[in-house]
Amino acid sequence: MCEANAYLRQGEKEELLLERVDKIIPQGNELYLENIFGQRKTIKGRIVEMALVDHKIVLERNE
Repeated sequence: MCEANAYLRQGEKEELLLERVDKIIPQGNELYLENIFGQRKTIKGRIVEMALVDHKIVLERNE
């Protein structure tokens, strides 16, 4: 499996945003995420870290 869980970093905490993400599309200052179940989320943010061996993507909101 190639999907990863996306987490939203807020300060020192990371909160699960979307499980099993298989698609991230940058659209200006937003990120469009879609998982293998067809669930979709769009957030104003940026990618902070991608640890694909650990199946983990860390995002931060743009202020």
